[in-house]
Amino acid sequence: MAYWLFKSEPATWGWNDQVAKGDIGEEWDGVRNYQARNFMREMAVGDLGFFYHSQTEKAVVGVIEVIATAHQDSTTDDERWECVDIKAIRPVKTPVTLDMIKSDGRLDDMILVRNSRLSVQPVTEAEWGIVCGLAGIEP
Repeated sequence: MAYWLFKSEPATWGWNDQVAKGDIGEEWDGVRNYQARNFMREMAVGDLGFFYHSQTEKAVVGVIEVIATAHQDSTTDDERWECVDIKAIRPVKTPVTLDMIKSDGRLDDMILVRNSRLSVQPVTEAEWGIVCGLAGIEP
């Protein structure tokens, strides 16, 4: 299993929108960055990810699961762009802010710290456990 982080502007698509989709989930569409797309191509069904509210909150707010591997993004006819489908698993007990992550020396190498603009990014198993601990949930 691999771990990931998915960033979204809450005004566009927030945690509550994801939760409302239930078990059918939703495409993680609209990604137009080759590196983020390539990360989605690496994902497998059952991989877990953090749902991260960007912009104003800048915090991990929930956990998602990948429920469909990379396929054509339905929002474009351009075959270069693919996406995965995800569903909400559970909210975090305590949102983990970007400031909390940056101030925890154990997370200095986390991509979110080094490249906060990348909308889809991998998370190591160690980082996953640390952020889950900060969030008050089991890894």
